[in-house]
Amino acid sequence: MKYDFTSIMDRHGKDAMAVDGLGKGFAPEPPEEGFDAIPMWVADMNFPACPSITESMVKRIEHPAFGYFEATDEYYNSIIDWHGKRNGVTGLCREHIGYENGVLGGVVSALNTLCSKGDNVLLHSPTYIGFTMSLENNGYNIVHSPLVKDVNGIWRMDFDDMEEKIVKNRIHAAIFCNPHNPCGRVWEPWEIEKAMEIYRKHDVYVISDEIWSDIILEGHKHTPTQSVSEDARQRTVALYAPSKTFNLAGLVGSYHIVYNKWLRDRMVKESSLCHYNEMNVLSMHALIGAYRAEGHLWVDELRQVITENVNFACSYIDEHFEGVSVSKPEGTYMLFVDCTDWCAAHGKTIDDVEKAAWRVGVAVQDGRMFHGPCHLRFNLALPLSRVKEAFERLDKYVFNAE
Repeated sequence: MKYDFTSIMDRHGKDAMAVDGLGKGFAPEPPEEGFDAIPMWVADMNFPACPSITESMVKRIEHPAFGYFEATDEYYNSIIDWHGKRNGVTGLCREHIGYENGVLGGVVSALNTLCSKGDNVLLHSPTYIGFTMSLENNGYNIVHSPLVKDVNGIWRMDFDDMEEKIVKNRIHAAIFCNPHNPCGRVWEPWEIEKAMEIYRKHDVYVISDEIWSDIILEGHKHTPTQSVSEDARQRTVALYAPSKTFNLAGLVGSYHIVYNKWLRDRMVKESSLCHYNEMNVLSMHALIGAYRAEGHLWVDELRQVITENVNFACSYIDEHFEGVSVSKPEGTYMLFVDCTDWCAAHGKTIDDVEKAAWRVGVAVQDGRMFHGPCHLRFNLALPLSRVKEAFERLDKYVFNAE
């Protein structure tokens, strides 16, 4: 490979919550003496950034003035080019693109545009914790429609349940995670079409979080929610960012795509009200650097690396951890691992499993905050050598400990 996905970076003291945040808040506990921490919880990557990103930022830093500015044509054209080449998007213009400090801020701005405080909002469960906190903190009621596994263990939407919940709870706004976090589903076009037809039928506006849309495993393809019909195009607020794709969360910056002028004008107004939803000049140049030709090549290699890591992890679980199950993700770099049967067979709780993993430095995340009752959430965006080390520790000290 051209790019470095094998070096083990020492992130201590480099503003990395993944390692320096252990033992704080809802983070895993630090390991016992004799074990180093393998960060597998917070969803950022342990790979060096794409070189074109730092090159773009350094070039801008060489000019010593950082005053007020406006987003450039190059910024907007980079986004248009990226979506055209990666997802086949056509008809995307500068006027359809709006800045957001973060995807969750964009979710809240869209909800504030579409809803009144106290309104019910439909989400699928398992559910990303950021949705839960953002909606609850802003006075919205969450109505969950649980995903269900089919006979092949693939997570699917329960369309009958969705429609029943929409009607019963008078819902007019839904959050759609495409690809899904934490389950890793890359929705097929027919699934999105069927969901959007239900939303159209009951006049439900859709906020589609597509921040993971570039991290698609080999053999799968992302379908933008807005692409499945003209109604979906007009009904949907789509939210994107380079932060997951290129590990830029610390720089801040995302964007929305809204084709419906009525909705777009109101969302832009809502986003502006706090007077803090403003772009950072280095964030802008990071996106421009990321979305260059080199960024396309880097992401293609990243997809290969993540695919190999996922294949290894899922095979290892199947072969070594009896009673532990996982639906193999199709996108993202997260695993959502079900320990229900293992815990029942061994008289343990998910707390016992987590603490045993944390003690030996496997810093996985509690799945209960994602509405997985006996689940763990694993970040696999690490060099494969570290993934292998983590699973060997889980084998020796947790699931098959003597």
